[in-house]
Amino acid sequence: MTILNFHSDNPLNDGRQSERALMVRRGVQRLLSESRHALLPELTLPTGRRADLITMSAKGEIWIVEIKTSVEDFRTDRKWPDYRLHCDRLFFATHAGVPTEIFPEDCGLFLSDGYEAHMLRDAPEHRLPPATRKKVISMFARVAAQRLMLAEWAAGRSDHDRAALASILSGDRDSQIKD
Repeated sequence: MTILNFHSDNPLNDGRQSERALMVRRGVQRLLSESRHALLPELTLPTGRRADLITMSAKGEIWIVEIKTSVEDFRTDRKWPDYRLHCDRLFFATHAGVPTEIFPEDCGLFLSDGYEAHMLRDAPEHRLPPATRKKVISMFARVAAQRLMLAEWAAGRSDHDRAALASILSGDRDSQIKD
């Protein structure tokens, strides 16, 4: 499912993320944006898993940031090792209320307060194979373009193509990308 919701006041918020997760994400987005990363939240990967935040650096590196807002959130979610298959660097992001020692040493770590973030630990690089890189970049670009189009439509409140909107909003287009 895509992150966009055409029927709410904010088409870029699909309502699945907690306020705390959105706060953590906002600080990380600000930091990485200042570092010239292109950012895309909630991207469905080829495996069907959804990355909390995926970025592309000015050098073309793909980073995935997994947001964890509590110890329980980290302990119950064991899908994050699969994200390594789709990025050059894997990070966790959290806030000051979560002990940082729970996060694996072989992943990077951001600490965010919603206004800014700090990289506490860089992530080791594990370069993507060229075919995987091409697939991830293609998905990134297509989904970003679809979301931009929806945001423009929502700003103008134009719903002239309901079939296309339904397809994008349901996430059908995200999961059909096979390049």
